[in-house]
Amino acid sequence: MDAPIFDPAAFRLTAQEAALTADAREFGQAVLAPRAARWDREASFPTDNYRDMHANGLLGICIPDAEGGRGAGFRTYCLTAAEMGRYCGATALTWNMHVCSTLWTGALTEDLDLPADIRAEHRRRRRLHYDRILRDGAIYAQPFSEGGAAAAGGVAFGTTAKRVPGGYLISGRKIFASLSGHADFYGVLCTELRDGEAKPSRRDTLYLAIPRDAEGVAVEGGWDPLGMRGTVSRNLVFRDVFVGEDAALMPPGLYFQAATRWPHMFMTLSPAYMGIAQAAYDFTVKYLRGEWPGTPPVKRRMYPTKQVAVAEMRVMLEQTKALWFQAVTEAGPDPSKDQLLRAWAAQHTVMENAAALAAKAVRTCGGQAMLKSLPLERLYRDARCGSLMLPWTAELCIDRIGRAALYEAGETDE
Repeated sequence: MDAPIFDPAAFRLTAQEAALTADAREFGQAVLAPRAARWDREASFPTDNYRDMHANGLLGICIPDAEGGRGAGFRTYCLTAAEMGRYCGATALTWNMHVCSTLWTGALTEDLDLPADIRAEHRRRRRLHYDRILRDGAIYAQPFSEGGAAAAGGVAFGTTAKRVPGGYLISGRKIFASLSGHADFYGVLCTELRDGEAKPSRRDTLYLAIPRDAEGVAVEGGWDPLGMRGTVSRNLVFRDVFVGEDAALMPPGLYFQAATRWPHMFMTLSPAYMGIAQAAYDFTVKYLRGEWPGTPPVKRRMYPTKQVAVAEMRVMLEQTKALWFQAVTEAGPDPSKDQLLRAWAAQHTVMENAAALAAKAVRTCGGQAMLKSLPLERLYRDARCGSLMLPWTAELCIDRIGRAALYEAGETDE
């Protein structure tokens, strides 16, 4: 089995982290890697992977152990997801969307302020969603983007929910909605419309689970992207879709509190790319040593140019791992300014360096390594997608780091 991305002794992992990352690495090598080319070639959703993930408990990784799950917290999930991304980026990325429905409603919500009666009702409701996942293997998506500033936290979501007797009517549209047509429930972030309000507010964001077969739900558009093709991120349209009160994945207003006080929650896309960065390095070393399965045992390691390139890749990989590990370790409510700056820096570094490492791997390994029968070509394309992903794109991270470093809260130049 491959060596761990984060050695348990060197990085002082907990026993739970060591066990789950080892499980993910074994699962990735045995199950994900052999199938990854198919999902990429077909731009099809990895349904078979999800069936196997249900069977081994990975769908419930962040469901509290007291409620039947594996009880992983934020860092534990991130480390495990990085191992998954090492073997199939699209599976790891879509798994993130699913896991957030349990991480946000579980460990993260427990860190936030809620009246006792509302917390008790939330725990009752989340139990309904957890049971579907654990018992039935239900898959939850998390459609976020709308083509505007909402996903970046700039304005209220354009998808809206109107309170009606017994629940809500939801209308709107999400783009790049991963798992479209394949998730059993869409965990939709939308803005509650209140009578008499002049302007929708981000404070009124709701997080509601919509069944995929609910009346008024439609999946539209094609899906033929550069990379991450197995995510099947088509458009979702909601036309006066009714859901009951128990569809709430978070109590009203809690998402805004989470986004404000627990900003590391938006780093959960990065583990897939941490895994891709490792995979690009792994492939390069094995290929140059003549050890990649299915290729002739021709060694290319003796050339100084190859040795220099691998050394540079290793330096970049270690830098990326160290910063990212520190950031996910610091994740929690009410981070300091330095911790938030570090989170943005880590997000930017992982997304940009995964692409840089994959590109250097292509140049170092040479033309034969670009054949579609080998994974490097797919890693290269998948790696290009990370810097584009909201809510923390590489550009937004740079913008926020620059401003936060030079201004304190509330400061202006007027």
